[in-house]
Amino acid sequence: MATRLIFLILGLLAIAGHAHGAPFDPEAATRAYLDTVAGEARARSDAYFTGGYWLQLVDVLVAIIIAWVLLQSGFAHKVRDRLGKRLRWRWAVVIGFFAIYTLVVFVLEFPLEFYENFLREHAYALSNQSFAAWFGESVKNLLLGVLFGGPFAALFYAILRRTPRTWWLWGTGLSVMFLAVALFIAPVFISPLFNDYTPMKDGPLKERILAMADANGVPADNIYVFDTSRQSGRITANVSGLFGTTRISLGDNLLNEATDKEVEAVLGHEMGHYVLGHSFSLMVNFGLVLMGGFAFVHFIYPVIVRAWGKGWGIKSIDDIGGLPLIMALLSVYFLLATPITNTMVRTHEAQADIFGLDAARAPDGFAAIAMKLASYRKLEPGKWEEIIFYDHPSGRARVAMSMRWKAAQLRMGAKDLDPAMAPLATTITDK
Repeated sequence: MATRLIFLILGLLAIAGHAHGAPFDPEAATRAYLDTVAGEARARSDAYFTGGYWLQLVDVLVAIIIAWVLLQSGFAHKVRDRLGKRLRWRWAVVIGFFAIYTLVVFVLEFPLEFYENFLREHAYALSNQSFAAWFGESVKNLLLGVLFGGPFAALFYAILRRTPRTWWLWGTGLSVMFLAVALFIAPVFISPLFNDYTPMKDGPLKERILAMADANGVPADNIYVFDTSRQSGRITANVSGLFGTTRISLGDNLLNEATDKEVEAVLGHEMGHYVLGHSFSLMVNFGLVLMGGFAFVHFIYPVIVRAWGKGWGIKSIDDIGGLPLIMALLSVYFLLATPITNTMVRTHEAQADIFGLDAARAPDGFAAIAMKLASYRKLEPGKWEEIIFYDHPSGRARVAMSMRWKAAQLRMGAKDLDPAMAPLATTITDK
């Protein structure tokens, strides 16, 4: 209680000082925001986030072990051979193998998935789901993976057979095309499988968000609210879709737990992704990284097959029985590429942050919502920790950016910003 009173007084002093022409100190304001997350709340978010670093390594080790078991036991080549005897077409063999492989991996990985995405989420009070609800969504994801992954695998292995030397180039093009299709259909066909989407109630906030969208060229005439509280207490929103399927969506947690200015700050950020074309630029960047991954597989796969392929019953890379090896190699590659992929995404997120500040003009709202995200994101990482492990700017970086932006606007005489330091009246802390 005393801590909250102190920050309330600091906030009031900052407002009073600013009103009398005292210079605004962005560094002091940043520190004040960061200090609103303290005690057990700060320790818990740090522990949750840093624990995820080790889980990335565990995930890859488990993927390698599963691949080794499926290959060494002969399971992979036996399934391939039996499907080859019963099915007439190669593409059918590939789709059948992919479906069985996906199901087996789902079962073998289930204990780890149960710990990571159910037990651990509940231990940190981040999940609202019962086991039945969580398992039901896991099965949905499994079925979607088979439904979309099967045709992709059939085309991918056709490329492997026909272009054995340059498949890694053509495979990259195919992967990017499938990703584009997924982005196109997800808002209309995939997302509603997991959440209910309802039009946002009319009111001043909706009008301001639509006005902000119109001012920034976002082709949306409605806003949808989805029940993310069904899964967790996380705050989320997005502007998604391509070629006429674009929609503005925000989770009910954001609408229920944030102030209007905080909501506008978040939606300004999400509009930034759309207006800046981040879906396309990230597809290009991801394609380049994936090309590197396929090239990695192209050169390493034959080396491993020469050493162990005879015992595994697999030979060339276009043998569907070698799929577990391809997946294991890609897992290793993407672990090694983590700093690259995270930096790519983090850079896009920082660009959207700046766009959102310009669009919503709510720096304190943006700083305050960054503190609410601190329940599952470590606020103040080390320099290299942020570079390697963060796919979003840290809370510290985001608040600092907001306060620097605010200071610059005040120097230019801006009068339309949200109330200075008002969110400091609430301190997020546990005794």
